Amino acid sequence: MISFSPSEDQQMMVTLVKQFANDEMRKAYHQADETGQIPDSIIDTAWDMGFISSCIPAEQGGLGEPGSAVTGVLVAEELAWGDLSMAMKILAPYLAVMPVVEMGTPEQKQKHLPPFCEPKYHTGTAALLEPRFDYDPNALATRAERRNGSYILNGRKCFVPLADEASPIVVYADLNGQTRAFLVDKGTAGVIIGEREKNMGIKALPTFEITFDNCRVPAENRLGGEAGCNFTRLLNRSRVALAAMAVGVAKAAFEYSRDYAKTRIAFGEPIASRQAIAFMLAEMAIEIDATRFMNWEAAWKLDRNEDALKEASLVKTYADDMSLMVTDRAVQILGGHGYIREHPVELWLRNARGFAMFDGMAMV
Repeated sequence: MISFSPSEDQQMMVTLVKQFANDEMRKAYHQADETGQIPDSIIDTAWDMGFISSCIPAEQGGLGEPGSAVTGVLVAEELAWGDLSMAMKILAPYLAVMPVVEMGTPEQKQKHLPPFCEPKYHTGTAALLEPRFDYDPNALATRAERRNGSYILNGRKCFVPLADEASPIVVYADLNGQTRAFLVDKGTAGVIIGEREKNMGIKALPTFEITFDNCRVPAENRLGGEAGCNFTRLLNRSRVALAAMAVGVAKAAFEYSRDYAKTRIAFGEPIASRQAIAFMLAEMAIEIDATRFMNWEAAWKLDRNEDALKEASLVKTYADDMSLMVTDRAVQILGGHGYIREHPVELWLRNARGFAMFDGMAMV
């Protein structure tokens, strides 16, 4: 039976993250978006909260707690409520950590996990998206070929968070018709990192295009070894993470526009009392809650090691549309004020527009 009540530990975590998002992230998100730089103090504070190291086995220096997808989506929602760019950077190491924790060989765990338990933030990332109109995560154009005891990678990736400093990069490529993952260390020959991408949203998060030109990866760096990895499960964990972040962004926009409508006086009364505005706010609230509960179900099934492909796929698609609808309506409710940067709803709309193309950029 599905329970929609977070445990006591989960509720404590949500309260802690909510306070951090409100007290730290919300004070810096506007400046970060304007300058394209996230303050190191915010990342350091988040790192000390142990989001990443908690799920790493004790043998590699972590706390060894089970990696719960439900807990992950609760945290991701609150962080994205604070700011999406910051949330993605805070959780970016999970893109490398979770695949290794769940599917890595003992040797891969021993090599790649300890740096993520160090006192200072250590960056890992993943490269899944490709710059082509017919991108399909299950039919990638980036190819891996087994040759002389190694794997040779060729192809292009885009929207890779923090690629200029990350190690390892989990690179997803087609191997004999199946999507497989490879752990590529920083400085590997054949990895060409382009200039920082100029994006419409998530402007404070550095993302890059990467070209793999006959990049040779040792056979032992294939995630899971010869057995490979369960790519569908990794993709589903990414989908629920992104859906949770979409809920967080939408919730921020809804709350801001709701409070604005209660205090904005027009024709002698708050605009929230106008039926058109009230109905709009009601639908926004309904859609946010519906998406959240759908996502909890998908995460719950992942925690039970059940097939969550349908649930994760549906909620990711639903969340993409929901977040865009809610943030767009938030801009409408603010009227002309919604279009200027002094109010954050335009930022949330720009960020929400990207969820449809953020495949593989977050994971829980």
